[in-house]
Amino acid sequence: MISVRWGLIALTAALVCGTASAAGDAAAGKVKAYTCYGCHGIVNYTNVYPSYHVPKLGGQHPEYIVAALKAYKSGERPHSTMHAQAASLSDQDMADIAAYLTKAPEKK
Repeated sequence: MISVRWGLIALTAALVCGTASAAGDAAAGKVKAYTCYGCHGIVNYTNVYPSYHVPKLGGQHPEYIVAALKAYKSGERPHSTMHAQAASLSDQDMADIAAYLTKAPEKK
C-alpha cells in the first residue's frame, strides 16, 4: 500500500512539475547531494531507528526523488534525519539532486 501511495505521489509530481531531470542541473546536484552518501552510499547499510535498509538512490527516477524529498520536508513522510536534510532544500535544489542521482551509479 505504501509503495502504491508513493508511486502516485511521484506520478503527480511528474505531472505537476514536469520532469525533474529536465529542470535540474546534474552538476549542481552532485555538489548538493554530498550529504546523501553518508547513509545512502554505504552498501547494505541499515539505519538504527527505525531499523530498515537504507534505500538506493543511484538510478532512481527523478520524480520519485523529488516527491520523497518534498514529503520529508513537509513532514508527510516521517523520518527525523531525512526531514532535517530536506527542510532547507528549495525546489531547485531537489530537482538538481534528482537530476544527479538519476545518473549516479546504482547501489548494489
